This record gives sequence, C-alpha cells and structure tokens, in this order.
Amino acid sequence: MTARPANAHQARLLRLLRDGGPNSRAQLGDQVDLSRSKLAVEVDRLLETGLVVADGLAASRGGRRSHNIRLAPELRFLGVDIGATSIDVAVTNAELEVLGHLNHPMDVREGPVAVFEQVLSLAAKLRASGLAEGFDGAGIGVPGPVRFPEGVPVAPPIMPGWDGFPVREALSQELGCPVMVDNDVNLMAMGEQHAGVARSVGDYLCVKIGTGIGCGIVVGGEVYRGTTGSAGDIGHIQVDPDGRACACGNKGCLEAHFSGAALARDAEDAAREGRSPELAARLEAAGRLTAADVAAAAAAGDAAALDLIREGGNRLGQVIASLVSFFNPGLVVIGGGVTGLGHNLLASVRTQVYKQSLPLATGNLPIVLGELGPTAGVIGAARLISDHLFSPA
Repeated sequence: MTARPANAHQARLLRLLRDGGPNSRAQLGDQVDLSRSKLAVEVDRLLETGLVVADGLAASRGGRRSHNIRLAPELRFLGVDIGATSIDVAVTNAELEVLGHLNHPMDVREGPVAVFEQVLSLAAKLRASGLAEGFDGAGIGVPGPVRFPEGVPVAPPIMPGWDGFPVREALSQELGCPVMVDNDVNLMAMGEQHAGVARSVGDYLCVKIGTGIGCGIVVGGEVYRGTTGSAGDIGHIQVDPDGRACACGNKGCLEAHFSGAALARDAEDAAREGRSPELAARLEAAGRLTAADVAAAAAAGDAAALDLIREGGNRLGQVIASLVSFFNPGLVVIGGGVTGLGHNLLASVRTQVYKQSLPLATGNLPIVLGELGPTAGVIGAARLISDHLFSPA
C-alpha cells in the first residue's frame, strides 16, 4: 500500500468504508459534510489511487442507481498482540475482519530478538497459507508502557531487556511495511470498540487482567495515552501500603495482589496448605497452577478458589470505583486471561463499584466482560495501523 488519502475528507471516507463496509455514494454523502459534486471528486480520486474499488450497483433511492464503493479487497493488515506468556498474530482485510489467527506460547522475558523471530515466523505461516501476499501495515501490542510517537517500550516492569528497543523501526524493516506500536491494553480497548461490546460507546474504560493489569481509556471514541504514553497503568496503584513487593519496585500494588501471576501464586499456597483439595489435585497433576485452574475449581464449588476470586475482585473493584468517580465512563469492560473467572469476578467488582462510587456515576453504568476474547488485541492492532494509514500523509 503506497497510496495515502490526500486530505481529511478522503480519510473520513476510508474510515467509514472500513467501519461500515461497502456503501453507495449516496449513503456516504449522508455521513459526510460534502456537496454531491465535491463527494464525487473525492471518491473518484480514491478510485484512482486503488484504495477503493467499485462494487456493483447500489439499491435504488429513486433516479439513477449509483455504484457501491468498497475498500480494495486485496488490502491486508497484520495484527500482533504480544502478551507476557504468549503471542497472537492475525491477518485481516481492510474492514478488519480476521482472515487467519495463530497463537504461540512465548515468555516475553526471553527478550525482543527471540520474540520477534517468533512473530516473523507466525507472519510467514499466514502468508504461506495464501491469506496474504504481503502486508500493507502492521500494528503491534506489547505488555508495558510505550512512548507512542516513537513506538518504543519504556522501562516495562515485566519485560526485561525491552527498555528502549526500537520495535517499530525493527519490525518495519523486517516486514517491509509501516508499523505502529502501542500498549496491549490500548489495543484491546480499540478492538472492543471496533467489533466488540463497546461499539456504540464513546467514553469507557477497558481493564485487562493478565500477568499484569492495565486500563485502556477511551475519550470521545479516541484512546487517551497521556503526555508520555503511560496513562492507564492502574496495576501499579497501591492497594495496601504494607503489601507485597511488586515487580515495579514498590509495595502493595494492585498487580502484586491480583493478576494472573498473583492469583496462581495464591492458589498454589492454598493447595499446599491444605485449604483446597480441588486445587491440590490440580497442582499434583500439572506441577503448577494458573488462573484457569482457579476458575475451574470455583466452577466446581471449591470454597478456597471462590474466596480468592472474591478477594481479588474486591481489590480490583476498589481501584475501578476510584476511576469511575474520577472519569465517569459510560461502560467498563473487563478482559484478559483472568476473565475466565467470569461472573464471580464481575459480581465482586460490581459490588465495590456500586457501593463506593456516587449514584450519578453508577446509575446507568454497565460493567461487563469483553466480547472478543483473544482476538480483541489483534483486531485493535489492525485498527491502530489502519487509523494511521487512513490518515493524510
């Protein structure tokens, strides 16, 4: 993809076609503030670039029927969601429909060189399957703070060896296309906004609970990243001044008390101390426990597992209650690997938020699980790079 929209009107038309699919000139005209003649000029210019193509006759609205317009069907975006313990890679079309999706276990602590070798290997598999000859752009999510303009991780607590690594530059050279990089929870928020539970909401919070905890903040339909890109780092809000040591160097952080890693550690303690026969059996069988084991034990009625979920949900709910009082969102979405804890977790979070925040903020506030699961991040990554490419150069 070498062409870019020449102006804001063309960029608006491209994004409308991305988000709404093929559309007629007349229907596009209903959504943009352009005269019919000016719209015709901009659409014709986009057709000349090859970014859009004619797509058959539109339904009649009286008078001469117009042609449908759609984004070029051969456009392909690569979405990469690097988590603490796994990598998701997907290829999408221009409308951000996932055409192929691969997952591979990988410890982010192995460092950027090893991780990106695996990313490139998965991308090559998607190409070899015939889904894409190449990529017109790639979006990358990493589980740590990112200096967004440069696409560079900055002192990420759970990513040793990544500080200052030129992710955008390195992958752009390897993939031969433009690359954008962001924090993984921002991409989850963008994915849920594009194709998930937050499609009709302009102001919302998207909380990701995995190995770490983060929060995507969406204001007026746009991700808010803060001055340096670290907005939403709620995992390092202190919930217990005398609490556990955290990977960031402080004590009592939310992440140290309730995250995938913290929950697994607490579950193993419960199993070894004889407080949970169900978790003890799972620990003996597998040698280790995960949040999924806690979810399964809770579903089986295990009291210790249920207590772990309630306690963690209460801590998370206290933090979210403060955010709700401050930000007054229209929706709170909870996603990430720990969402297998499901409605037991949601119940604890909701109880704390509805109890602590003012009725004006919570009266019509849904607190829900994300809809997209493991594809939220890769769809958000494709959305990120398409936002960039569907903007004037």
